[in-house]
Amino acid sequence: MPAYLLLLAALLSRVIPHAGWFGFTAIGGSLLYFGAKRSWREMLLPVAALAGLDYYLTTHVYSYDFLWQDYLVTWAWYAAAIVLGAILLARRATVLRVASAAILGPTSFFLASNYAAWLSLNHPGGMYAPTFAGLLTCFYAGLPFYGRDLVSTALVLTFAFGLPVALRRFQADRHLPGQPVL
Repeated sequence: MPAYLLLLAALLSRVIPHAGWFGFTAIGGSLLYFGAKRSWREMLLPVAALAGLDYYLTTHVYSYDFLWQDYLVTWAWYAAAIVLGAILLARRATVLRVASAAILGPTSFFLASNYAAWLSLNHPGGMYAPTFAGLLTCFYAGLPFYGRDLVSTALVLTFAFGLPVALRRFQADRHLPGQPVL
């Protein structure tokens, strides 16, 4: 159930206006957590929910035409993030594994999405030159989003994996044998 609640929070983090949150989104962290805690059979639901949200935001909030081809890399990354969470965090979620997921998730999205953006925008008259310098310019333009995604993912994973551990330790410390219960 916590994985589904975190997924709902991620969906809401994209819909609810939150300009003061510095671009916070719980998408990456929730997908990694979902992969760690849910079975492979359930992986289609988050991808479908996020794809539906992409459609809604594109057509109803931003009033753009929806071209499904423009979202293939993003949707593939949604599935890949769930798989990454299952690989890194399902068996054992150590601090090193959670930190690795918090870095690998946003980094893989940054690289894939910016490369895809460069491919689609590097035509004559496009936003980026069809050269290596144009690719670097595209990556440079995405750096602020990458930084916010790193912070968001790290916060979500720290909360999702750290809070249960902290609660268990707190409860264990309160009831040590031989100590009076306050």
